[in-house]
Amino acid sequence: MNSGNGLLIALKNSGNLSGIILTYSTPETEHIFRKSSSERPAIIYASEKNTPQEISWKQLEHRVSSLQQFLKKAGVLTGDRVAAFLPCIPEATVAFLATNSLGAIWSSCSPDFGLQAVIDRFAQIEPKVLITVKRYGYNGKIIDRSNVVQDLLHALPTVQHIILVDTEDELADERFVHWNRILDIRPQPLQFERVPCEHPIWILYSSGTTGLPKSMVHSTGGILLEHLKYLSFHNNIKEGERCFWYTTTGWMMWNYIQSSLLCGGVLVLYDGSPGYPDLNRLWQLAEETRIHHFGTSASFIMACRKNDIKPNKFQLQELISIGSTGSTLPAEGFDWVYQYVKPNVWLASISGGTDVCSAFVGGNPILPVYSGEIQCRALGCRLEAFDEDGKSINGKVGEMVITRPMPSMPAYFWNDPEGKRYLESYFETYPGIWRHGDWIEITETGGIVIYGRSDATLNRGGVRIGTSEIYRALDSLPQVTDSLIVCIEKPDGDFWMPLFIVLKDGLILDKSLNDLIRNTLRTLCSPRHVPDSIHQVAEVPYTISGKKTEMPVKKILLGHPMEKVVHAGSLRNPASLKAFSDIANQN
Repeated sequence: MNSGNGLLIALKNSGNLSGIILTYSTPETEHIFRKSSSERPAIIYASEKNTPQEISWKQLEHRVSSLQQFLKKAGVLTGDRVAAFLPCIPEATVAFLATNSLGAIWSSCSPDFGLQAVIDRFAQIEPKVLITVKRYGYNGKIIDRSNVVQDLLHALPTVQHIILVDTEDELADERFVHWNRILDIRPQPLQFERVPCEHPIWILYSSGTTGLPKSMVHSTGGILLEHLKYLSFHNNIKEGERCFWYTTTGWMMWNYIQSSLLCGGVLVLYDGSPGYPDLNRLWQLAEETRIHHFGTSASFIMACRKNDIKPNKFQLQELISIGSTGSTLPAEGFDWVYQYVKPNVWLASISGGTDVCSAFVGGNPILPVYSGEIQCRALGCRLEAFDEDGKSINGKVGEMVITRPMPSMPAYFWNDPEGKRYLESYFETYPGIWRHGDWIEITETGGIVIYGRSDATLNRGGVRIGTSEIYRALDSLPQVTDSLIVCIEKPDGDFWMPLFIVLKDGLILDKSLNDLIRNTLRTLCSPRHVPDSIHQVAEVPYTISGKKTEMPVKKILLGHPMEKVVHAGSLRNPASLKAFSDIANQN
């Protein structure tokens, strides 16, 4: 069982505890249903096979009520965990709202996670209820997960009730109940459990590339304050506006976008691949559902650019803003959006993370947008750039730190009673100051440029190079579809900086393309950015949440065994690592 409060321990140690008042809070669900308006749509849902369908506020409230009653009868109490193995479907939203209304703790993984990755997460938190599907659709195919569900149930002995969402399926298990049977329960007025502000709302997880994922517990009051602030002021969401972010239930952006309901927004959900049948699909969805706020990843925007997608062929008159996160959006991405999506759209590049389930830096509706820059630091986030001496700097690249607490920093890590893992994760480098692990520059306009992870920084002959500079330059080459670069420091003080590239189908890395890549990096960046060697690989390794994994590749190239440097279950494509292991064996 969990105990302790990592954030409070950290603040106490740093002397930053003054002024913090802990009191009781209503759950997010109660605040959300303050905005309910009978037959007005609350959710619009679409998938690869289904056209958009509307769910009204009244229907949503009835479904949440039916599930709330079932969970109460099943003995779910404040603090119990409800785990979901679900796609991005309305049932996941209903389940979260019902769970939260009772003061129970939500946690979810998407069904594309591997079995061990799900076990590594859910086994830590010992859920009482599991809500699941046995199959899901992606890229035009139906993916069967029946065996994964069975194995998962064997690995989770604390599960007392299993709710199966698939309409055509059953489970040979006495704990099984079907979702449709729950919805047959007659709705009653919703009840809401008051909890302390620091009481957990949900548990999110780190990528777990080097071991068990960290189980990050976010607080009810902290998330409520943070999401109301960010979605209202930074996203500028108004009542009735339609809000979409392409995500899965395994990424914090799913939790984040649920809170658009707090503002009275209409939550637009999409279940499926963003590239099926092609990269026009989500822009078509924006037209079909008249999306006002369209959220996606920088990689999706850059993929659209490289594949010559022109969303302005769709009717996007309602589109107000485009949000971009997941990685740094280069200036070329800004240019593409304003040229080929909509000239008067508001492009809000943001950066945050699972750690806070929000953004440290992001959009501002009353500030100008500068190409290649994030507009501003978020309200209530005292973000600074530190130089090598730990001094605050502007106009230069430095280590990103947070010098005062934000509302939604994790309350603690699950099963970390003394806060040891918590303190090591954020406060070890600068006692009492949160080090996030990014290289940033605060510009003269007050904007922010992020240069990549500081733990993946290329240190070539004492000169620090941000990986994002190289990725941005390579994005200008249509032949290159993906890339990864690391710098290996050798014992004799020398270094080796190899570049790994994924090329368009049918292309081979020959001398002319090798020269083109080198010349591009030399011209757009500097001679120091030119790699020592270039290697063609089939794919670049990514975490399940879609982030490149430079550090495990670096360790493999340093000679560490592949199975020791990364947890295979934390990767979306673990087989991709073999190519790097083969290269390490050749050098």
